[in-house]
Amino acid sequence: MKSAVRLAGVLLLSCAVASLAQSPFDGTWKIDYSKAKHEAKPTVVYLAQGWYHCESCAPSYAVKADGTDQPVTGQSFDTLSVKEIDAKSISLVRKKNYKIIYEATATVSADGKTLTIKGVHHPPNSDKPINWLTTSKRIGVAPSDVHATSGLWQVVNITSDDDLTTYKTNGNELTLSRATGETYTAKFDGNEYPAKGTYAYDTVSLKRLGERSFEETDKLNGKVVEIDTSTVSNDGKTLTTIGVTSDRKSTFVSTKVKM
Repeated sequence: MKSAVRLAGVLLLSCAVASLAQSPFDGTWKIDYSKAKHEAKPTVVYLAQGWYHCESCAPSYAVKADGTDQPVTGQSFDTLSVKEIDAKSISLVRKKNYKIIYEATATVSADGKTLTIKGVHHPPNSDKPINWLTTSKRIGVAPSDVHATSGLWQVVNITSDDDLTTYKTNGNELTLSRATGETYTAKFDGNEYPAKGTYAYDTVSLKRLGERSFEETDKLNGKVVEIDTSTVSNDGKTLTTIGVTSDRKSTFVSTKVKM
């Protein structure tokens, strides 16, 4: 994640290795979701005439909203099932290799201005489900003749019980691990290394940006899906991560809870 500066001479190289052994990244970090900030493009979705459309998805798609598994291409999932629960709620189920990886209920508030999505994510290498909650505000006027969940929505808050990340450095190498089974080990050389235990990305590359900062590039099927910049504070107590995707820039602040 950080672009390493080439140092000449044995003495300078020895100092660089020594500094890595005392990496500020090492330890377990806990996200404080109350401090998170999201700068996102609106999500554009609508349910009408028995079809669910995600216009803002890349690539966009449309599936029958009949509660059956519908094929979707170009996403981190293979199929999507959408079903209308009532006039203000729908259910969504994503599958990968015939396995449920995501199930959620999207509900619009009585005034039609807030969309709450309550869901569960099932990681590939863990039996422990991840609960999460997303709140979005409506942009513009609610469209007519469509389901209430339809329209332009902008994320204002995301929370999840997947809030712990552990980093461990070994020389010029960094290992990430989470309780969900997500893990990777990669060198700070810009090359791609395999990631396991997640559907979101399958390779990762790291570059050093400074003594206390690095950049992580995540790819899925050869396509960049997210770039994260993580920086440790001078006192070593907080880690700020700025994640950029095609439609969102999010800032998360984590506190070190274990060395």
